[in-house]
Amino acid sequence: MRLWHKDLIPYLPRQQLIAQWRELCCIIKCIARHETPNHILVNKTLSSRGDFYAYTQRILGEMEERGYKVSNSSLTKFTYYFNWSKYCFETNSTHFNIYPNWHNDRYLLQCLANLSEKYDCGGIPEDEWHKIKQAFPEQIKLIYGENINN
Repeated sequence: MRLWHKDLIPYLPRQQLIAQWRELCCIIKCIARHETPNHILVNKTLSSRGDFYAYTQRILGEMEERGYKVSNSSLTKFTYYFNWSKYCFETNSTHFNIYPNWHNDRYLLQCLANLSEKYDCGGIPEDEWHKIKQAFPEQIKLIYGENINN
């Protein structure tokens, strides 16, 4: 389980973006049933339900922008488990400052390293990896060193 860094959302490969929606659905279901996702990488979602709301809105917005369809069934289940109206007013209206103490430069590098490994193992197509490299050249240099042709 992982919430990709907020700045990566527009550049996430198709597979990771769609999987992120599934992940959010699992997280909210766990929160509804057990009051916690109970997973070390996503327990931090509880630090701010408003941030969780904003993050989810960004994922759904990106999916819509790319023309991906979210089933009414999954949206209905998600809203059943999550009371949107309670948290939407807690949210920074610009949606840029989501999880400020978590989605920082260090976490961005961790997420990029994870995506890098997926690319190295053949899990991300070249064209999608190229978009990430173009968007985060300095961070990719830190991961690969000076040789970013990989």
